[in-house]
Amino acid sequence: MKLRKKQMDGMEIVLSISLMSKWTPVTSGVLQGLVLGLVLFNIFINDLHSEIECTFSKFADDTKLSGADDAPEGWDAIQRDLDKLKKWACVNLMRFNKAKCRVLHLGQGNSHYQYRLGDEGIESSSAEKDFGALVDEKLDMSHQRVLTAQKANRILGCIKKSMASRSREGILPLCSALVRPHLEPCVQLWSPQHKKDMDLLEWVQRRAIKMIQGLDHYSYEERLRELGLFSLEKRRLWGQLIAAFQYLKGAYRKGGENIFSRACCDRTRSNGFKLREGRPRLDTRKKFSTIRVVKYWTRLPREVVDAPSLETFKARLDRALSNLVWLKMSLLTAGGLG
Repeated sequence: MKLRKKQMDGMEIVLSISLMSKWTPVTSGVLQGLVLGLVLFNIFINDLHSEIECTFSKFADDTKLSGADDAPEGWDAIQRDLDKLKKWACVNLMRFNKAKCRVLHLGQGNSHYQYRLGDEGIESSSAEKDFGALVDEKLDMSHQRVLTAQKANRILGCIKKSMASRSREGILPLCSALVRPHLEPCVQLWSPQHKKDMDLLEWVQRRAIKMIQGLDHYSYEERLRELGLFSLEKRRLWGQLIAAFQYLKGAYRKGGENIFSRACCDRTRSNGFKLREGRPRLDTRKKFSTIRVVKYWTRLPREVVDAPSLETFKARLDRALSNLVWLKMSLLTAGGLG
């Protein structure tokens, strides 16, 4: 039933039309790569997560289901959700690619419960890629670091072979656009913690900067200052501080509650918005971004944390990271700077 307004001789008439178009087979779809395809697909699977008990995430055609399986009740809840997903797919004439379905068991003493999707069991995996980052069952990112460095080095080698000029104007834009994005994606998730991991990634940037002529007599830190660049460790910290600022301003409230807690203390010599440092029990938890970023946040000047907008915060943070001596000393103590 559709309503349509029509004007005749100065009068507005509302017509009620009860017509329906005929069913017609669709012989072609949306061209691959168009945004319209993702929009239509997201609309189609909009109710996929209805009645799901566990934590459910979806990104385009990738779905992720997670839950605590430390007790039989947790196993049953996850399996019930898998059964609901299977039922939804059958009702909507779709199917999951079981060859790409894996179970990643996290935590010590995990029971490795055997889950199934329909009548077939789902294979377990020791490591899986999530948004380009390889996560293993121990939450160790060392293997991701090796793969990242290898890929960035291959791209850097192609630039070196194809570029005859070694000028700053030619090499720096290419490295910034093609190499560096591979060295610092998902910094909130897999930021390397071990010195060997940091050194390997930093070595790729060292190699890139050495390709630029005219800087042979400079040290690595002097070359960075001359080119107006940060070390990769500083850039990772820069990204983590920006994410913390956005969360504290309310941008990521749906991602979790009480990730950061404000310190109840009136003695704030430099920063009027100090955060409370957590005391995690496990060493793995100590390496999480939400734990490590707190000590750097509390050392930022007041004008940085009190920035009225994200753009202002970025500009002030750049100056703070360039000028503060404590940052370099802290990173050297942690083995961050090569």
